[in-house]
Amino acid sequence: MTMTTSGRDPASFTVILPTYNEVQNIRSMVEELLRLYPGISVLVVDDNSVDGTVEAVQELGRRHPTVRLMVRDPRDRGLTASLMDGIANAGTEHFIVMDADFQHPPAVVGDVIEMLSAGHVLVVGTRNDIKAMKATRRLASWGANFIARSYLFVHRKCRPRDLMSGFFGGDAAVWKNVIQKSWGGFERQGFKILFDLMKFAPPGTRVSEVRYDFGERSGGESKLDSRAILSLLRQCGIPGKVLAALIGPFTRRPARRAPDQEAATTVRP
Repeated sequence: MTMTTSGRDPASFTVILPTYNEVQNIRSMVEELLRLYPGISVLVVDDNSVDGTVEAVQELGRRHPTVRLMVRDPRDRGLTASLMDGIANAGTEHFIVMDADFQHPPAVVGDVIEMLSAGHVLVVGTRNDIKAMKATRRLASWGANFIARSYLFVHRKCRPRDLMSGFFGGDAAVWKNVIQKSWGGFERQGFKILFDLMKFAPPGTRVSEVRYDFGERSGGESKLDSRAILSLLRQCGIPGKVLAALIGPFTRRPARRAPDQEAATTVRP
């Protein structure tokens, strides 16, 4: 049985990588994860990329049996929707969610493995510094985190310090159950599934954290824009939905290219 340096077995973990047009990063990220954690599973959940990401992952899957690809239904796009499907199809005792662009360092996955193996049900990556972000995105991240933590405080829910980091791992059985029970309450077209998981977490849930240095994207461009703030507001109950509806017309929404493939959700080796 292959072990990490900490004595933990990576075979009981699936790293979930949500992708949309990440061909510049996906090969390097998957190969680095497999190098650092032999035996770990990698599930790439693709939201209908048009840049060759799917083909790159298919090629990786032919060489590495622990690499899988899920191509999502183009009628149900969204980062949260992708991660809900990814967690539901993890197939291992634990899962770890991270981005494919190296802003979440693969070396820190070992710290998450260590803490989950010790029995923690949720481990959240907390950024040491977000200076790698542009000033506008830094301000948006701070504001979004403040809104989300305030909502959880009012509703007496556990509040990780960095709800916006997008890097976390959990006990698959616990969080699959949360998603199944609260399916209709998730903002599927949103960007911050961790906020929804905290909203619907079982009473008494405790969160552990690991620190990491937030890096610059290795390649490609960030997909986040004003839609992320609007979707976060919609996650904050009726007042948030009303506010999102009021300010929505004043935000600029970039044109989105429609996928040209047929609707299908598939998991491929």
